[in-house]
Amino acid sequence: MDHDQPGFRSGFVSVIGRPNVGKSTLLNRLMGEKLLIVSDKPQTTRNRIRCILTDRDFQIVFMDTPGIHKPRHRLGQYMVKTALRTLEEVDVIVLVADAEKPFGSGDEFVLKELSHVKTPVVLVLNKIDLVDSKTVQELEDLYRRKFSFTSVLAVSALKGEHVLSLTKKLIPLLPEGPQYYPDDMIIDHPERFVTAELIREKVIQLTKEEVPHAVAVEIEEMKEREENIVYIRALIHVERESQKGIVVGAGGKRLKEIGTLARQDIENLLGSKVYLDLWVHVQKDWRKKDRKLKQFGYE
Repeated sequence: MDHDQPGFRSGFVSVIGRPNVGKSTLLNRLMGEKLLIVSDKPQTTRNRIRCILTDRDFQIVFMDTPGIHKPRHRLGQYMVKTALRTLEEVDVIVLVADAEKPFGSGDEFVLKELSHVKTPVVLVLNKIDLVDSKTVQELEDLYRRKFSFTSVLAVSALKGEHVLSLTKKLIPLLPEGPQYYPDDMIIDHPERFVTAELIREKVIQLTKEEVPHAVAVEIEEMKEREENIVYIRALIHVERESQKGIVVGAGGKRLKEIGTLARQDIENLLGSKVYLDLWVHVQKDWRKKDRKLKQFGYE
């Protein structure tokens, strides 16, 4: 289908915000399928990931970014730098805020960063299913006093409430232009990356305390074998022996559960049966080492 006709709009939209405000949940809802991992733990998203929404009259390239926070290690510095770098590269910025949380110093920091850009900014107040309308209105008024937003939208990404209205608000803000990606392309990362992320999501869901942030997943081998079965060997990297014990669990029970849940999502992604071979490896303090960050795809 030729989308390079007059009137076709296309552009890049950066989705930013503090950790755990629901950016990935919002994008999954907009895309109509699960492309990004989600959890109730902050700083889950580590990379800049492009999700591509294409229709007859437009193509929006959403850029999911890590939550903006005060970094405590090299990985944290990489994540914040990745998020802020997108502000100068896009046509529209979507700032997602948690309607359930009071405005704080972290929100002030994000607005300060936005004050340096001339790009249109749309504010999305998420999680309105958890608060009353009076609270939402008061938070909207507060944000409007602090920054000149192009528009404001209150949504529940989890429930899908008002989410599709965001697309309608964004289209007129995009320039007329060509289609950047093919019709059938919905994410700009290879299957290996998404597979690793789906495994990491299950580790985050099934572990606690310091383990989720200390986990990186590396796909060592991924190839199709006989009878349409994809063999995947993945290394789950942690920083401490104690963390390895938590991930593996008594008698390997937790690692088996991680594999079972991850395999279901990976099979949905690939459209074929999967044999998932998981191993846990200790890489001491990998989050503080540039070489390891690069090896695991954080650069």
